[in-house]
Amino acid sequence: MANPHEMYDEAVKLKDSGDLAGAVEKLRGVLEVEPGHTDSHSALAVYLQKLGDFDAAIEHANKVVELEPKDPFSYTQLSVIYMRCGRIPEAEEAKARAHMVQAGGH
Repeated sequence: MANPHEMYDEAVKLKDSGDLAGAVEKLRGVLEVEPGHTDSHSALAVYLQKLGDFDAAIEHANKVVELEPKDPFSYTQLSVIYMRCGRIPEAEEAKARAHMVQAGGH
């Protein structure tokens, strides 16, 4: 069986070599093996946004928030992805949520 962490590392190497589409494909493979692999969802959010697939990028950023609801960075990344996808009201809402989680709120 494929090791999700090794597959993730391979995806990062593909991205570092300039093969963003290959990295996305590899990360999707990671999620087939381990659907809750947070790092893969996080990376997919960034890579897909760079490739212009905004809906999929937002979907993966939201999945990170779902998997890590008490981590302020999850909401910060969601805010950045929304912003880069041109969805400013949603970006502001996610940013506010990050501040609330960081302050200990829910």
